Amino acid sequence: MVAATKKLDAVFNALADPTRRAIVSRLARGSRTVGQLAEPFDMSLPAISKHLKVLEGAGLITRRIEGRVHHCHLNAAPMGQASEWINKYRTFWEQQLDSLDRYLKQKRDDKSKQDWNKKKKSTTRTKKERP
Repeated sequence: MVAATKKLDAVFNALADPTRRAIVSRLARGSRTVGQLAEPFDMSLPAISKHLKVLEGAGLITRRIEGRVHHCHLNAAPMGQASEWINKYRTFWEQQLDSLDRYLKQKRDDKSKQDWNKKKKSTTRTKKERP
């Protein structure tokens, strides 16, 4: 259980950064070299390499080395595990929000009834007070 939690934490940590999410998006369209991944970013290759190490540590990418060229490939399985975790809690929160919605509708209906009764009593008094 602890190992699974650490893996999930690593995935969420890796995906928390916009640069790493952009890298994952590019890799979703196919494998790329480190140089190709670095092209759209205004940062050094060592900085990109640090981002790639975080993604590798989370199991989101794998590298294949051919000579001096590093090819990166997306491994989407850890994102599937994160998605399962999110879906589990989505169901919980949807149930909580549905319950809150029912409660608020009941309160609104009760308030409408009270307002209607007050108005009815006020109208009845006014009629009785007339000569």
